[in-house]
Amino acid sequence: MSEFQRARTADAKRSRETAILDAARALATRDGVRSVTLTGIAQQIGMHKSALLRYFETREQILLRLAAAEWARWGPELSAALAMLDDPRDVGGAVSATLTARPLFCDLLGHVSLSLERNVSVDSVREYKLVTHGEVDRIGAALRAVLPELVEQDAVDVISTAISVAGTMWQMSTPGEVLSDVYRRDPRLAHAIVDLQPTLTRILDAVVEGLRVARHAGG
Repeated sequence: MSEFQRARTADAKRSRETAILDAARALATRDGVRSVTLTGIAQQIGMHKSALLRYFETREQILLRLAAAEWARWGPELSAALAMLDDPRDVGGAVSATLTARPLFCDLLGHVSLSLERNVSVDSVREYKLVTHGEVDRIGAALRAVLPELVEQDAVDVISTAISVAGTMWQMSTPGEVLSDVYRRDPRLAHAIVDLQPTLTRILDAVVEGLRVARHAGG
């Protein structure tokens, strides 16, 4: 394996970081977030692990950067989809459709609070939180444009529910090899496999409707 020359300029450093992030994205997309390792990333781009650690503190920092990038893509996409709705009852469907169209994002969401925010520096977590805060504000404004009876906290609750359920249920909707074998051997257990998009839509529809009823009732 030929080791990369150490980056000597800011542009070279950004180029190395981009290569590392691209490799991590490819591996996570192919094998799942749980399977990504620093060694695997380094091998993917022909870099020694020790060299990779000059650019990123930990595996978790790399994956957290990917999660922030996914937020930055999802926010504008969902906001645009919400702006095109003719019927406010379609909000849940729009949110679930844009999330399930981003399987890597759903996978990452399932790991953020469990591990990705825990083995990184304060600055790394702060950078991630600033991205998510900005996108929550963007999506919240788009939600309230469609559903003007909702208050700001209601919009935050809808978004929080969406990402929490998507992150958890994505894992249930994509069982690994062992679980898949269990379900094949005993079809009675196959109900545990979740069909993510319709399930997420139903949950979000219920949350949105409950919030709307509460606001109309003066809650």
